[in-house]
This record gives sequence, C-alpha cells and structure tokens, in this order.
Amino acid sequence: MTTAPHSAHRPEPLWQPGPDRIAGAQVTRFHTWAAAHHGAPAPTPGDPAASYADLHRWSVDELPAFWQATAEWFDVRFTTPYETVLADRAMPGARWFPGATLNYAEHALRSAEDPAHADAPALLYVDETHEPTPVTWTDLRAQVGSLAAELRRLGVRPGDRVSGYVPNIPQAVVALLATAAVGGVWTSCAPDFGARSVLDRFQQIEPVVLFTVDGYRYGGKEHDRRDTVSELRAELPTLRAVVHIPLLGTPAPEGALNWSDLTTNDTEPVFEQVPFDHPLWVLYSSGTTGLPKAIVQSQGGILLEHLKQTGLHCDLGPDDRFFWYTSTGWMMWNFLVAGLLVGSTIVLYDGSPGHPDIAAQWRVAETTRATVFGTSAAYVMACRKAGIHPARDLDLSAITCVATTGSPLPPDGFRWLHDSFAESGADLWTASVSGGTDVCSCFAGGVASRSRRSRPPAHQDQPTTHDPHQTTAAPEANAPPGRPRAGHLPSAASPRNRSATRRSSRISRAASGRTSGSPQGSRSQPGNTSAGGSDSVSASVTGADTSGSTA
Repeated sequence: MTTAPHSAHRPEPLWQPGPDRIAGAQVTRFHTWAAAHHGAPAPTPGDPAASYADLHRWSVDELPAFWQATAEWFDVRFTTPYETVLADRAMPGARWFPGATLNYAEHALRSAEDPAHADAPALLYVDETHEPTPVTWTDLRAQVGSLAAELRRLGVRPGDRVSGYVPNIPQAVVALLATAAVGGVWTSCAPDFGARSVLDRFQQIEPVVLFTVDGYRYGGKEHDRRDTVSELRAELPTLRAVVHIPLLGTPAPEGALNWSDLTTNDTEPVFEQVPFDHPLWVLYSSGTTGLPKAIVQSQGGILLEHLKQTGLHCDLGPDDRFFWYTSTGWMMWNFLVAGLLVGSTIVLYDGSPGHPDIAAQWRVAETTRATVFGTSAAYVMACRKAGIHPARDLDLSAITCVATTGSPLPPDGFRWLHDSFAESGADLWTASVSGGTDVCSCFAGGVASRSRRSRPPAHQDQPTTHDPHQTTAAPEANAPPGRPRAGHLPSAASPRNRSATRRSSRISRAASGRTSGSPQGSRSQPGNTSAGGSDSVSASVTGADTSGSTA
C-alpha cells in the first residue's frame, strides 16, 4: 500500500493496492482465465486500471460471453443445461439461460459437502452481548433439510410465498434457504415494522406460511411483538401455518408450530430444480408514493449476480468472514446471505449499531474476526465525529475491506478510515458502493485491483443493460447474469429482478408461476461487473466503465 502526496491539479490516490493484492484478487484471475477461454481482451501487463476498463467494456459489449464465463468460473450447477445464454435481448422481456434448471439453496450450501469446511462456521450470530454463536455448515445444511421437508409436508409447493417477520438471526437464513430449496418464494420484514407496514407488503403476495418471533432485543431492552403477530395472523387469510421462534422465550401461541419441532429431524435436503427465471424472493420499494411496490427476483438471476458481486467485486472466498450491518427489511440482508454462495462465513448481528456505545459495530467485527465489514456512510461519519480510534483501540487486524453504502461517503470519511487504520499499520481497502433494491446488488461496487482517490471522480451518466437475474419488468432484469444492461454499469444489471410495479394480484400470480415470463412479469438479467473508476468504485450493471460486468 502506498499513500501518495497531494497534487494541486488532480487528486492523487489516497490508497492503491499493492502488486500482491492485485495479483491475488479474484477479478484479476477471472480476467486472465476469461481471456484464455471466452474471448475477453487480454490483461495489460503492469496496468490494472487499463485491464479492468477492458474487462468492463467486454462484459457490457459481449453479454452472452461474459455471463457464460461467470457461470463457468463459479461452477454453477445446471441440472438441466441451458439452450443458449441470451435468447431474447428485448427490454423489458430479455430471456436468460432458457431451458436451464437449478436451485439457489443448493449452491448456498455447497461448502457443507467439503470435508475441509463442513465443521467450520457458516454463520456467526451476535446479539448485544457480543458473544458469537456459530452454526456450522453441517448444522446449517441439516436444519435446512429438516425445515424444507416440513414445508413440503405443510403443502408448500414451488411458487408458494413464504414470509418471515424475523430479525437478523440464524433462523431467518434457515427459513430463506429452506423456502428456496422447495421452490417457494421468500419475503421478509424486520420486527421493528408495525403491523400496517408489514400488511401493506405481505397482503400483496398472499403468503401461505409465516415465520415469526415473539419479540427482539434492541438498545438493551426487550420489545414484545406478540400483539403485532396476532394482528398479522388475523389479516393474512391465506396462511396455512405460523411458525413460532421464541427469541424472548415465550411459548408458542395457540395454533402455531414450534421452530424446534421443524428443524431437528435428520433429513438430507432435497433441492427442487426450477427454471432459471423461477422466483426466489420478493423485495419491496420504500412505499413513499403509495403502497410498497413488490419486486420479484429470480433464482438463476440472483445466483449469477451475487456470485459476480461477492466473488469478483467483494473478493470474498472460503477464508473470509463477511459482516454487513443490516436488517431483514433491507436488501443488504439478502446480499449478506450471498456470502454463503462463495463459501464465506456470514456474520449476523441483531442489535443496535450504537449500544452500548458508538463502537458497537467495530466490536462485532473484532469478536467475529470479520475480514469484510459493511456499514453505512452515516455510521463512519458518526464515528469520526465521536473521535474514536477503532483500529488503535480494538483488534481489527483481520479486516481487509470496509465497505459503505446508504449514501455517498464524503472525502473526509475516506480520509478518516484510511488514517485510522494506517496508525495501526493496516492496509485498508475502502469501497463506497451504490446499488438498489430493484437489482439487490450494486450499480457501482468495489474493485480490489483499483486505487481510491481522496476525492470521488466527477459523476458519469450510466446507461442500462440487461441482467439475467431479473425476470422481466425492470430494465436490469433483462441483462445476463453479471452483465450490465444496455446503458447500465455492469455490476448492477442482472437476471434476478422481475417487474417491480405490478399490482398485487399480478404479483401473486407471477410468484406462483401463473403468468408467462418470470414472477411479476419481468425477465431477469444477470449482473455486470462494476465499472470501477480510478477511485475503485465500479459500475456494475449501470454503465460507467464496463470492465466490471461480471454478472
């Protein structure tokens, strides 16, 4: 790592990766391999910026080649092979990987098949006691297998919606993966949402199962949600079953099933093989202009986009511990779960970001030995204002990257992070990323082989492209996995999303497979690599610099 002097004419890089980091970055290795096997331009020796720009452009210009390369690089398991990569480029309506079948949950649990990783933690759960509780890959797979079998026994079939009123706890991850394993469609809200906010979302999609907690702990206090749960049960007439998770230790209410009764059977998971554009989950817009709009994203599109984003942009792998402060009501929770796809341990923190003090998130990173720590720009600036020295006062030596989102990180935030970690001798990569619920990924993401300026570069318009992870309605939903849609920087467009603005009846039909195209009517497109500029931000699926179009 080098810190360059300031220039009166042009901001110098605040940080730039050393040769070893560049050479070891997965995006560097992918580029070399894609050039040898899929026609990508050869890397420029000694010039990682030019190399990435060429990769990004290729990922945008050659969508089928890029997304096929991404699927092969990450060894995507197509149970039924695809007929072609991109059958129809029309937007909206692009069709990605027709004929292919696969399952998202099967990919998320692959590390459990590896004897070298089976007993390592897949999840590290932390509450406000800051004492990590591990769930091994073997245990996670077993719980998912047991719950998936019970969901089938309850009559859950491919396309049925399964909902969660749950915080960021291991049970939420198990419920999501079990739902995906049977081909169901997951959706969730955090338990700090009031009943009306939850019903505005869940009533649109007509769930058949509701997973719920009795309450949660936040800021040193217990918050009982049993009355809210009773209201949800009364106002969701399509429910066939309610599953009680006793986070506060209360007994299951009348008519509800106990979580432990559904997850302790020794059952090997059975993964329903579904079409590439089969719905995986439903996310929601903010609801600032009427009811929240449901956004359906597909199993294949999200799988490819999240492999691209976690593997090529976040540079995550089996030796990493991935922590992002989030809740189940925000798309970043779904993105956090994606760390499992590349074999990383994911850190689940359920608690206040400022309890007992402003350093709480840094303490979670310390106790879990997180290697990639994601938070908000506002949190970084609050820490700077408070005058704390996290890297000096805590053991954060495992952290290699701090990523921020939610709002742009100001130049002073970059400088504070750089200086705070430099005083402990750390070589910190800072990535200020920008994405959206509509793609559940980044439009502009980090790139481990690019330098970071002390000030961000001027804004560039970003076109959109197709993305296979989306299913039809959203523009990005039509781009190939990992590919930017026309006009979008490569990292965000993907096949995962489906249309985000259908009415509730259309949403329910689409999610249950009763409409042509993907659930919600939008076709998914895989994501593109982010277009990383010299400040190490890449435009993934949007269009700045297409070198990051890796699904």
